[in-house]
Amino acid sequence: METDSTHISIKGKQTEVKSADVDGQTVVVKGKWFKVAEVMDEAWLAGQTITHPEQFIDRLKAQRLGADLFTFMQKLPDTKPRFAYALEMDNVAATPTTSFAEWWEHRLPQESRKNARRAAKRGVVTKSVPLTDELIRQIVEIYNESPIRQGVPFWHFGKNFETVKREISTFSDQSEFIGEYLGEELIGFIKVVYAPPVANMMQIVSKNAHRDKRPTNALIAKAVEICEQKGFGYLVYGKYSYGNKTESTLSDFKHRNGFEKILVPRYYVPLTLYGRVILLFKLHRGLLGLIPSGCLSLMLNLRAKFYRNVWLPLRLKPKTAAGPVAEDGQSD
Repeated sequence: METDSTHISIKGKQTEVKSADVDGQTVVVKGKWFKVAEVMDEAWLAGQTITHPEQFIDRLKAQRLGADLFTFMQKLPDTKPRFAYALEMDNVAATPTTSFAEWWEHRLPQESRKNARRAAKRGVVTKSVPLTDELIRQIVEIYNESPIRQGVPFWHFGKNFETVKREISTFSDQSEFIGEYLGEELIGFIKVVYAPPVANMMQIVSKNAHRDKRPTNALIAKAVEICEQKGFGYLVYGKYSYGNKTESTLSDFKHRNGFEKILVPRYYVPLTLYGRVILLFKLHRGLLGLIPSGCLSLMLNLRAKFYRNVWLPLRLKPKTAAGPVAEDGQSD
């Protein structure tokens, strides 16, 4: 059966992958050493993506996409396993948003409340803004502030206006942008994608030059406030932890801003004999899931030092001075 191809973003780059329509869902196939099929943009779609997995998997097999495994997950608030497939408990970083007062008073430590107020005290205005060319130009400026964020090369650094406009405009019919302004200058923004009954933070980035104003804390507070007004049950901030990477400055930042680790079932269905072997030896977990936590932390620290002390000076060598390097709790 003839298959199609689709472009998806992998580490900030557009990559062409095999795809097919299955029961109205676009399924894409990713991977180098083994192929994994999944519903495209599953996290950003409303409700449960797969409700009748047996039928879906039968139709997926008929497409002959060459995948070894198919994976899908349940979504908040449905955290109880419902299907008889091999599963592992995945996780999300989420905070209830039915009551802003409860989040503010009981989920935030005093220091985080203080940080969230600091931006307003220093003249920063946080508000919902439309996606315009002017907003995109200012987002490009934020992207180009530093080639490194969270200790690794920043995917969006150096992208031109047209590329950023194309990428930032995805899910435009279900997105809201929250901007943070110091006068006319955009110093930070969040892109929130609404996928009832939850809201997902697709991106949150702030200027490191204005870090003293704690812009990221104020952006999250505004997002929680808007979610309460719109009636969303949770605000999701990606994953709380990735594989065996159980500790990081980013997960600490999420915790300090009221997010908690919530486990959700993720299912794995082998489609080939090779897929069964992969699942048996847990190779689907990748390096982050196979390397012990202590070794992984050491490797990640060494990687961050390499990018900061070797990679960055080489990249900026033609310049007389390097800009600030952001290594805070912002999501890229």
